[in-house]
Amino acid sequence: MSVELWTIILVGLSFVLYLYIGWQSRVKDTKDFFVAGQGIPSIANGAATAADWMSAASFISMAGLISALGYDGSIYLMGWTGGYVLLALLLAPYLRKFGKYTVPDFVGDRYQSNIARIVAVIAAIFVSLTYVAGQMRGVGIVFSRFLQVDINTGVGIGIVIVGFFAVLGGMKGITWTQAAQYCILIVAYLIPAIAIAFILTGNPVPQLAFTFSDVATKLNAIQTDLGFAQYTQPFANKTMLDVLFITIALMVGTSGLPHVIVRFYTVPNVRAARFSAGWALLFIAILYTTAPAVSMFARYNLIDSLHNKTVEEVRQLDWATKWEQTKLLTFEDKNNDGRFQLTPDQETNEITIDRDIIVLSTPEVAKLAPWVIALVAAGGLAAALSTASGLLLVISSSVAHDLYYRIFDENASEQQRVFVGRVVVGLGLVVAGYFGVNPPGFVSQVVAFAFGLAAASFFPVIVLGIFDKRTNSQGAIAGMLAGLTFTTIYIIGVKFAGMPTWFFGVSAEGIGTVGMIINCLFTLIVSRLTPPPPPEIQALVEDLRTPNIEG
Repeated sequence: MSVELWTIILVGLSFVLYLYIGWQSRVKDTKDFFVAGQGIPSIANGAATAADWMSAASFISMAGLISALGYDGSIYLMGWTGGYVLLALLLAPYLRKFGKYTVPDFVGDRYQSNIARIVAVIAAIFVSLTYVAGQMRGVGIVFSRFLQVDINTGVGIGIVIVGFFAVLGGMKGITWTQAAQYCILIVAYLIPAIAIAFILTGNPVPQLAFTFSDVATKLNAIQTDLGFAQYTQPFANKTMLDVLFITIALMVGTSGLPHVIVRFYTVPNVRAARFSAGWALLFIAILYTTAPAVSMFARYNLIDSLHNKTVEEVRQLDWATKWEQTKLLTFEDKNNDGRFQLTPDQETNEITIDRDIIVLSTPEVAKLAPWVIALVAAGGLAAALSTASGLLLVISSSVAHDLYYRIFDENASEQQRVFVGRVVVGLGLVVAGYFGVNPPGFVSQVVAFAFGLAAASFFPVIVLGIFDKRTNSQGAIAGMLAGLTFTTIYIIGVKFAGMPTWFFGVSAEGIGTVGMIINCLFTLIVSRLTPPPPPEIQALVEDLRTPNIEG
């Protein structure tokens, strides 16, 4: 059978599974809709957290970025993995003990301020919409290649699937669907990685093949011959300061992501939240320790398959022809010598490879079985759709629970709040679809912006809200506004308005670190210049840090 037929079968079966889980998990009350009834087992929630967090950026784009950037691409591994450890140890247990539904709920109640709650809602929506843009681009890429449909149609199919189990099953349906999606995406990632590692090195363990083979040495030599920096050369594509700032932004941004934090509200108690965090870290590590091997093997195979090949040889590669139709892989014989050369100079380079296709195309380049290629497509969709659904629930709960119920109508019934939540999911899907058709960058780039915005808005007020009794509402509001405003202006200015990276050359992906520092300074200074929080709030913060003895 062809790759396309296998893809239809495997993707179709996975979608049937998601729809079945969504139908079986349909909900009626707000607790089920927003926090899955707080009854999800630790291991299932760990798998769901891993799927929620390992988005299209992790599955589709991260290895592609590492493949393109070499050593410097390790910032994504260090930042995202380190950030999850920071979240699991520093924040998750305390937020679960606080017992609220959402991050804006924590901010509003901790600081006793509806203004702070509204600012947090705006930040949550802004971060989530930025993040979901990357997911829908991933969905469009997968469908455009493997189902031979245009990106608009692919995004539309993804919207229907996500909308079904998000609207019907709420957080309960999404959680169980994400647990299934994790199983699919990790199997889809590991099978081709193991196969390619064995083909290239004779060692089926990707991590060992990456470490103890000579592929890196060969790739360094090839890169040098072509005029690129060595693959393992540090700071070849980014400055040391930018690498540091991007890593920090990704770490603290992870700790402030509302769709990841809300996962710790879906378990029964604080102890379960800690175990859930541990399971999620294990599940995440399986993919993240495999990604460097995938990126290096992909780079090696792509150069070997395409560089200096004749036009006729490239046209005979079925996978290259089909990816070329998506316009994510392009060839141009600029010097009319009948061959295509890959060079670092854009003026002479004749092969342009979109970073987001590297993982998806790797099984095809390595000539693996069609069902393996189709499985990778199903895994990419699982990664993108799982995170998109979680993000849409964050937007939904922020509006329905934190604005509609907590501020505008505290007498709203369960049915009214769930109805508003479902309407907001629908509106969020429309916006997500627009960004899927008109993406503002690579998947990992867009997601990195979301992490920067989360770092500049949520991380300081959450950490200080837990560990500093003196931080008050005036400081929290000032800090969030200052950090979010600065970071947003810098990102938009640099990426879309031609503004230079005037802050010591720090890129848009790393400026969230500066925004976080600005947020901290504003929060601490304004809090010290204004009256302290009332005694009951200070007592609440003190109690929040006191361990409960369970059982």
